Order: sequence, then C-alpha cells, then structure tokens
Amino acid sequence: MKLHGLSWKSVLHAILLGFLILTIPAAALAETSIKMSYNGPPTAEDNAVHVFATHFKEIVEKDTNGTVTIELYPNSQLGNEQQRMEQVMTDPMINVASFGGMETVFPEIFATNVPFLFDNYKAAHIFFDSSPVMAKLRKEFRERTGIQLLEVIEEGGFIAFTCTKPIRSPKDFNGLKFRAMDASQVAMYEAFGATGTPIPWTEVYLALKTGVADGQMNPPTYIIIGSLFEVQNHLTLANVQYSDQFLLANNAMMEKLSEKERSAVLAAAKKANQLTREFVESQVESRINFLQEKGMQVYRPTPEEMKAFKDLSTPSYIAWLSKQINREWIDQSIEDAQRANDKVK
Repeated sequence: MKLHGLSWKSVLHAILLGFLILTIPAAALAETSIKMSYNGPPTAEDNAVHVFATHFKEIVEKDTNGTVTIELYPNSQLGNEQQRMEQVMTDPMINVASFGGMETVFPEIFATNVPFLFDNYKAAHIFFDSSPVMAKLRKEFRERTGIQLLEVIEEGGFIAFTCTKPIRSPKDFNGLKFRAMDASQVAMYEAFGATGTPIPWTEVYLALKTGVADGQMNPPTYIIIGSLFEVQNHLTLANVQYSDQFLLANNAMMEKLSEKERSAVLAAAKKANQLTREFVESQVESRINFLQEKGMQVYRPTPEEMKAFKDLSTPSYIAWLSKQINREWIDQSIEDAQRANDKVK
C-alpha cells in the first residue's frame, strides 16, 4: 500500500522519527560549549594549569559524548584576573583564578594560604579535598558570588624565594625590595625586614632586571616560565606556601546542565586535578635541576632556618589577614591543616 507515492513503511518511519524528536528533551539534543580561561601559555612544559585544562577538556567531552565541549582560552585571552572574575560571576563560563583574582571578591580564601601551613603535598591534598573549612569556604563563596569552586589546582609545587643575593634566614631580607603578588606577601616581606611592592606578573622580569625589585617568590615552574633565572642568581627552597589556583564555574551555568552532564563535569575536574598533581610533583626536582644548570645557586634551608622563617612570617600574615576577615576562618584553617599534617605522619 502506498500513500501519494510513499510506502506505508516510510510513512510509519517518519511518524516514529517525529515522535522521538518530540519526546527527547531539548537539552539532550543541544550541545553546550563552555569557555574556560586561565593564566599562562598553552604548553604543558611551562604551565601546569594548561596540563589541567587539556585533561579536563578531554575527559568532559568524552564522558558527555560531546554534548558538553570546552573552549580553552590560555594566556588570559579573555581579560586580566579581575575582568575574568567578573565574567564568571555573570556569564556561563569557567575560569581558573589565582589568589590575586580571588582577593577582591573573597578574601576569606587567604586563610588557606598561611605560610608554612603544610608539611608536604599529601597533607595539602587532604586539606583542599576534604577539610571542613574548605567545605564551608565553598558554600560561602557560592552564596556570595554565584560561583562554584570546583577544585584547587596544584600549579607548580611549593613556593620558593629567588633573589640577587643569598637568602638563608629572615635576616638576609633586611633592606631588600621584593616583588609581591598581593597584600599578604607584602605583610610577609615586611616581617622579614624587606619592602614588598605589588608588581604585575607581566612586569616582574623587567623589575628584577632593572633593580626595581631584588627578588620575588614563586614555584620553580613559574621561575622557568618567566625566565627569571636570567635575572636572579639565588633560589631558596623554603617551601613557603603550597602553590595553587582555583577552578571556578558559573553556578547558573552548572545548574542548567543535565544531571548527567553536571556529574561528568565534576568528575572530570577531580580526575584532571589528580593527573595534574602527579605531573607537577614528578617534575619538581627536574625543574630545580634545570634552574641550577642555568646558573642559579640552589639552597635548601635547615630545619632551624625553616622554623625561623615560619616564626616570623606566620604571625605577621595572621595579623594582616585578621584585619580583612573573621579570625575564625584562619583558626579553623590552621586546625584543619594540622590535622592533615598529622594524618600523613
């Protein structure tokens, strides 16, 4: 039997296809493309955040069968830290922010950056993945900004000092000028007897070359990215702070995803973070060796020297931060970090 030249089978097929299209949820038919912005170059050798981003993109797109795609924008292509923070508060996007980006909207996060808070990587992982204070910080941040803090990304190992002169104890800072990333570092340098001056990352190399600053602090990865070994002679592995950045997602965007897609994004973030941690920690010693080969004098402080750094920097940092946020955030961070340190021992 034919209807106007079509077989009854063709007609039935068309009816069934139309029914299926009408009954499939629109979200299942549409693809969601998400912009993801971050600092640093798009190379794995130089930028651990890019390592994270590429893993994250691959896992999300695979586990959602392409219904969610991630567009990567390295090198701050979508704007500086403050601009990108404003964007992720209002637009359907993902942003990786440093403490500099978090500073103006959520200073409470600085409670997790108290100097010499963690004994090792494992303790830092426990703290950022499962501590009570991080759960509270995530909740407060989401309510205040409309942003979900998905993961804390390890970006390059523990932070070290570099300088034109040897730094072996706090007294060696006396009278020197240091580049500071934010106000917390200014407070730390002042406690050591140095002057801390905020200088944008893009201007650090020239500031060190021209003597505007005598030194700075960063993990080995960023010392290499910025070619700071060309203008700094000494590297002091004081393990001052755990070097991290924050994976941020617009909350409204996350809620518009299907439950399956949302679960896939969260799982991908966790998996990508684990892979990035493994990469970063496997590269630390080779990066230090690279800097040594480039002519930097590497110094590893003794336990006594480390204690001297901590005894001066921690109280000054806490005094500074207590003027910005409720002291309870600081106390709980220190308590949870100590619990994580004890758990690893």
